[in-house]
Amino acid sequence: MSLFRPAPDAARLLLRASLATMWLSHAWLKYGVFTMAGFQGFLAQQHLPTWIAWPVLLAEVSGGLLIALGAGGRWASIALLPILAGATAVHWPNGWVFTAPNGGWEYPVFLAAMSVVHALLGDGRFALRAARAEGDAAAGRNGTRLAGARA
Repeated sequence: MSLFRPAPDAARLLLRASLATMWLSHAWLKYGVFTMAGFQGFLAQQHLPTWIAWPVLLAEVSGGLLIALGAGGRWASIALLPILAGATAVHWPNGWVFTAPNGGWEYPVFLAAMSVVHALLGDGRFALRAARAEGDAAAGRNGTRLAGARA
């Protein structure tokens, strides 16, 4: 067994775990560290409506969980792209590097690219949806495709 043998299912799992961790940690950052009042204040400073604070937080939590589980994770990655576009727009004036004052734009752009990669590659064999599809196939249910091949 070669160390560099392709392992697409492991790669999909690593990608899903990384994206899910990022979304859940950023949701916790908004809620537990900055607080919702602080996040709403930040949105107001950016001339964005403060009412979007809760929908953004809920999208990050639910999207992160769906990606982690591999239950509609591909669609969650696509659905979360507008949040990354907003983060890119907010950080664009700060420059490229995210360590710049108020953060740069390379991190949200990178996460958007990885979200598109996830949507294109799929959740992989180690996903809740794939496990359910394999169970359906083993039970002999018709019309079920194995999600592990490409989903």
